Amino acid sequence: MLRKRIIYLFIGIFISYMVVLPSVYAEEVDLATNAKSAILIDQDTGTILFEKNSHQPLPPASLTKIMTMLLVMEAIDSGKITLDDKVRVSEYAASMGGSQIFLEAGEEMSVRDLLKGVAVASGNDASVALAEYIAGSEEAFVAKMNEKAKELGLKNTHFMNSNGLPVKNHYTSAYDIAVISRELLKYEQITRYTGIYQDYLRKNTKNPFWLVNTNRLVRFYKGVDGLKTGYTTEAKFCLAATAKRGKFRVIAVVMGAPSTKIRNKEVSRLLDYAFSQYKNEVIYEKNQPVINAKVSKGKKDYVSLITPYQISVLMKKEEKLTNYEKVIIVDENIIAPIEKGEVLGKLQTIKDGKVVQTFPLIAEENINKASLWDMIKKTTKSQLLLSKNSE
Repeated sequence: MLRKRIIYLFIGIFISYMVVLPSVYAEEVDLATNAKSAILIDQDTGTILFEKNSHQPLPPASLTKIMTMLLVMEAIDSGKITLDDKVRVSEYAASMGGSQIFLEAGEEMSVRDLLKGVAVASGNDASVALAEYIAGSEEAFVAKMNEKAKELGLKNTHFMNSNGLPVKNHYTSAYDIAVISRELLKYEQITRYTGIYQDYLRKNTKNPFWLVNTNRLVRFYKGVDGLKTGYTTEAKFCLAATAKRGKFRVIAVVMGAPSTKIRNKEVSRLLDYAFSQYKNEVIYEKNQPVINAKVSKGKKDYVSLITPYQISVLMKKEEKLTNYEKVIIVDENIIAPIEKGEVLGKLQTIKDGKVVQTFPLIAEENINKASLWDMIKKTTKSQLLLSKNSE
C-alpha cells in the first residue's frame, strides 16, 4: 500500500455541525408507514437521512431497470456505443410482456429512443434490446449487472434479467437500489430521459407511440426528474425517485407499497423531509482542480488532481458555517504512466477530529512515461537552472 502524506490540512471555515448518523433524526417518525422498506439519501455524500428495513431483500420489479440504465450509460461514456446507434430488435426482445413499447422483431430503433422507452415507459422489450446490443445476449448482460452489483459492494442484490419481470432468485434492497441510483446519477444526462413526462417514439411514421412517464411525480412534485417505478403482484408498488433543488439532490426509495397513491405519497413525504430539514454546501464543482501532484518518471512533472463529481457537505437547515476542516491527501511516489481518471488522492471532511466523508481525487489527464531522451533533457535543463541560479 502506498504511503500517504497530508498536503494541506486546514482549508477555510465550514460547518459547526455535521450529521454523521442522520438517521437518528428520521427515527422520530416513520416516514414510510405503509411500505415494506424505504430509504432516503443525499446524492453528493451518500448520507442516509432515513431508512426502514433498507437491507431487506425484496423483489424489485422494474426498479431493476436502474441497473440496466447504469450499464447503458457506462457503455455510452466509454464509447462502446452511441445514442445514435441503430439496434435491431430480436424476436426474443420483442416477445417481452408487461410494460412495453411494442417493438417488432427486425425493427430498428436508436439507442436514444430505446433508452427513452426504458426510462419513461418502463419498456421490458426495450430493456432486453439494449441488453442484447451491449453484451450480445441478455444472459451476458445480466452477468455484467451482477458484476457491477459486486463492484458497488451490494450484498442483497442478485439479478436474473434486465427488466424485472418476475423470476426466482431475482431480488435487491432499498439500500442497494439507492446506491445504484446514486451511481447512475453521476451521468447527469440520464435525467434528460428519466425527467421526461411525455414524448413520442416513431415520430415520423404513421403509428407514433405516445410515451407517458410511469413516474407521475416528474410532473407533480417540484424538482423530481427521475428515476424509476416498478410493479408486479409479488413486488407491489415500488419507486426510486430523485429530486433536486438548487444544488441539493436527494434519492428516495420505497418498496412494497400497497398502491400507486400510497407509494407516491410516501416518496413525497421523504422528499419533503429532506428539503425541509437539510441543506448542502458545495465545496468543489465537478471536474474542479484541487491540487497539483508530483509525478516521477513522466513526460510532465505534475498532474492536476480534480473532483470526479460535485463535492459538498450536508448539514441541518438551522446550522451555520463554522469550524470545519477538509484534508487533502495525495498518494506518495506517483509514477508515470498515469491514466486520466485514475484515483491518486482523496479529500476528507473532518469534524472534531473525526473523518465524516471521503471523496476521491482523480488525474485530469494522461501522463505518459518519459523516454530516456526525455529524462536526459530534464536533467540537462535542471542542471542549467542550478548553474544560472548559482551565478
